[in-house]
Parts: sequence; structure tokens; C-alpha cells
Amino acid sequence: MAEIERRTMDKVTWRLVPFLMLCYFIAYLDRVNIGFAGASMSKDLGLPAAAFGGAAGIFFIAYFFFEVPSNLALDRYGARLWIARIMLTWGLVAGAQAFVVGEFSLNMIRLLLGVAEAGFFPGIIFFITLWFPAAYRARIIGWFMFAIPISTVIGAPISGFILNLDGLGGLHGWQWMFLIEAVPAVLMTLVVLYYLTDRPKEAHWLQPQEAQWLQDRLDAERANRERHGSMSWLRSMTDPRVIALGFVYMGCNIPQYGLSFFLPQIIKGFGGLNNVEIGFITALPYIVGAIGMIFWGRHSDQTAERKWHTVAALGIIVVGLGLAAVSSAPLLKMIFLCVAGFGFFAVLPVFWTLPTTFLSGTGAAAGIAAVNSIGNLGGYFGPKVFGWLQDSTHNDFAGLMFLAGCAIIGAVIVLVLGHNPAVERPAVTT
Repeated sequence: MAEIERRTMDKVTWRLVPFLMLCYFIAYLDRVNIGFAGASMSKDLGLPAAAFGGAAGIFFIAYFFFEVPSNLALDRYGARLWIARIMLTWGLVAGAQAFVVGEFSLNMIRLLLGVAEAGFFPGIIFFITLWFPAAYRARIIGWFMFAIPISTVIGAPISGFILNLDGLGGLHGWQWMFLIEAVPAVLMTLVVLYYLTDRPKEAHWLQPQEAQWLQDRLDAERANRERHGSMSWLRSMTDPRVIALGFVYMGCNIPQYGLSFFLPQIIKGFGGLNNVEIGFITALPYIVGAIGMIFWGRHSDQTAERKWHTVAALGIIVVGLGLAAVSSAPLLKMIFLCVAGFGFFAVLPVFWTLPTTFLSGTGAAAGIAAVNSIGNLGGYFGPKVFGWLQDSTHNDFAGLMFLAGCAIIGAVIVLVLGHNPAVERPAVTT
């Protein structure tokens, strides 16, 4: 049994995880590349910091309303068709950001981008529950979400280079950035249709006994979860644990997005740096975060512990942001922002094991989407409040302290909510 498990999970991991990482890399870059364009775009369109932050984050308002319906559609029609639809529409809308002319049109196109992309991330988290037993999920989610920091590590310098195309063909550099970086999403649509497999029973690339072993393992875990309580999709959306976890996720996202949309502008404020140099320096907290994401997720699986891993990562965010807020020297500020970067990304794979331990089936599709919907409102409030505080105080101290305070609230909720390890199998090391 140990041999068939090792063989099966190796095949599933190598078949699905790199591909999902690539899809999320493209999605996340299209979501946050507006941060790289922030300084020049705001100048060209005459946007104050609060208006830019609000427009950048309004994406998540549409995300909030459309995620649950999108995930229910994915459960009904299958990940292959639905993820392909998402990638096509978000690619087209992401490219359309190049043609905004002011605050109103920017807000409208960011809202449409939220509608187009809604359901992608929670859909993949749900998809992972259909393929990976509980003991593997923190590390697998960690590898999948590894695309978040890597999209900035790679995307920031590339975006900085594209921004230097300013004036080519009569377009601003930020217009070229939106156009060029939208192309991969459109091209990937057909690849998703060809490559992705909805469920183990349809996997021609597994041996019949491997597919059967995996399905039996997943069915047994689902039965165990349902013995602790089974929920319909409607009930899962109103379950107090789902709502509480949504606010925890908001406590993760407000600091992450609040900083990510303004980090290039903070670094530009150091002075004497060009766009490419700003891009490379912006990537540093994300490099540290990428390491934290893989290390923390794997350690959580190996120890079969979730609650304290989540709380500790949120604590690291608080320490990093708090120290960055009181530091004026550029080098010290970047060191502390790198500390915060570790926490930003270390918390994510462990956090996402929490809802998947008590949600299953259609209830999982809706519940995971509900958690993500509530939490992603932080993607609106984080940049909006940070920008308003920056406009009001003309520095980043109050903004960084606000972000740290939100992480504290998230940690407190996790401590109160707790976690029942009885609904998970003991961790399996590979």
C-alpha cells in the first residue's frame, strides 16, 4: 500500500501542480501588475493615492459577489471547462486595462476583471481536495500558491522593463505592460481544455489500480468528515466557522494587498532608482515569502499541526510590518518588509487546510468560495485605507501599522476558533 501511495501521489503531483502553478502565476500577475504601473499610471491619469488604491482594490468587490456562483458552476461543469472560461475572459479584460482614461474607467475595468477572474482561486483549492488527501494539502497548496511570490519575483523586473517602453507606438509604458502581460492568459485557454483532468476516475495517465486507490482514500476521508457533520452548499455559506475563517483570511489579505499595490511606490520614494531597479528590489520580500511558503506548509504537514502554524505566521507579519513602520533607513525598512513577506506567504498554505477539514462535496465548493469571498474584501480595504492614510499623513507609518493591526485580529480569531485534528488523517511524509 505504501508503494502504490507513493507512486500515485508522485504522478498526480507532477501532472497537476506545475501546471496549476503556471495558471496561477499568470492570473496573479494580471491581478497585481497594476501595482508596478502605479507611479507612472497615477501621474498620467491624475490619480491621488486613495483613488488609485481604491481602483486597484475594487477588483475584489466583484470577486466577493461572483465567487460562490462561479465555484458552484465549476462543481457542476468541471474544472477543465470552467477554468478555461475564466482564463479567456480575464485575459481579455486584463488587456483592456491599457485603454482606461481616468478614475471612472479604471474602476469599471477593475470591476469587470474581478467578475472575469472570480472563482479561479477557490476553484483550484476545491479541485485540490478532489485529488489530494488531507495529509498532502498544506504542501500542495503551498506549491500552488508559490506562484504568488514568484509572479512578483519574475514579474516585477519584467514589468519594470516593459514600463521603459514608454512612448513606443504612442503608448505609455503601463499600457504596453497591460497588453503584453494579458496575452499568456488568452493563449492558455486551449491548453487548459486539453491538459486538465476533472477527477481521478477520468485520469488516463494513472493506472486503474492507482486511480482506484486514490479515489478510495479520498472517499474514506470524505466519509470521516461527514461523520463530524455534513453541510449543503447553502448551509456551508452561513456556518459560523466559514464566516470566521473568512475574516481570518481578510486579516491575511489586507496586509498583503495593502502593501503589494504600494510597495513599488514606497521603494521609489527611496530615491535614485529607475523602473528596473525598483522592480528587482520589489521582488525581495517575495523571494523570502516563497521560501517561507514551501517550508511552512511542509512543516505543518509533517507535524499535523495547523492552528499554531497559522497564528505564528500572522505574528511574523505583525513584527515585520511594525518594525518597518518605525524604520526610516531604506535598508532597514526593506529587511523588515522581507520579514513580513515571510509571514504573508507562510500563512497561506496552512490557512487553507482549515476549511477543507470540515467541508466536503458541494458544501466545500460553496464554503471555500465563501471564505475566499469574505477574505478577498481585504484586497479592497487594504489598498484603499493604506492609500487614504498615505494621502493624509504623507508617510507610510500609519498605513503599515494599520496593516499590522489587521493581522493581529486574524490571529486572535484563529486562537478563538481553534482546530479539530480528528477530522484529518495523520500526516504522511513523502
